[in-house]
Amino acid sequence: MSERDGRDGPFVYEYAVLRVVPRVERGEYFNAGVLVYCRAHSFVAALTHLDENKLLALDPAADAPGVRAALRAVEGVCAGGAAAGQAAGDDAGRRFRWLIAPRSTVVQPGPVHTGLTVDPVAETARLLDLLVK
Repeated sequence: MSERDGRDGPFVYEYAVLRVVPRVERGEYFNAGVLVYCRAHSFVAALTHLDENKLLALDPAADAPGVRAALRAVEGVCAGGAAAGQAAGDDAGRRFRWLIAPRSTVVQPGPVHTGLTVDPVAETARLLDLLVK
């Protein structure tokens, strides 16, 4: 039983790594965040970490503030409320599905994976440390 909510666990969650692709035509990328969704908790969150040295190594002319803003926008959509813009009224699952849709931009989601957790907040931080930092 999870101490946080009193429900049995663990719970299935889905996650995707957020990739930074400075020059889409070259196909080079590095991990810069994680996006986690747990239906049982109505939970969706993103944590990001931009390694500016990696960004500039792949593209010395890259717009670091623009990439950072794009990563913050993903975090905002997950958070909901005014920061989510038009997605503010959507439930956690719908926001996650919208964010994992393939795109040809500098910040792209990777493939979706699954796991089990009793604490999606802690799992999000663990995945960031494991896959990004």
